[in-house]
Amino acid sequence: MHQTRALFAAAVFACALPLHAANGGASRADAEAMVKKAVTHIKSGGEAKAYADFTGKAAQFIDRDLYIVVYKLDGTVLAHGSNPKMVGKNLIELKDIDGKAFVKERMDMAKSKSSFWQDYKFTNPENKKIEPKQMYCEKLSDTVVCGGIYL
Repeated sequence: MHQTRALFAAAVFACALPLHAANGGASRADAEAMVKKAVTHIKSGGEAKAYADFTGKAAQFIDRDLYIVVYKLDGTVLAHGSNPKMVGKNLIELKDIDGKAFVKERMDMAKSKSSFWQDYKFTNPENKKIEPKQMYCEKLSDTVVCGGIYL
């Protein structure tokens, strides 16, 4: 029964992704491309410039509901494209509405994977509603560069 429920949830989720993108939200491909562009920007322009660009909402790093967030592996925010007030804060204990410590989970995933997708719930900056979100992340040295889509 539990397996059937999980398969059903996965099928519903998979069907919702193209619908979200069709309704104007960013897609998984958009998130992956932006994170890769952000990693390249960090490598070519240096951390200070890149983090300032991400947090300063440089046009090439904001796309509808998609923006860049960079963390140290301890959960401290180095750059945040939606909320500059988060920079410098350690969010390792932050939980979503369901009680999921998503930043801690994200940092744990980064310790064993070079890139990954993660599911959680977060406030969409466009409509201020809590929505399911998928975050794509790539580990870069002792940081994690992420960009996510709302579903």
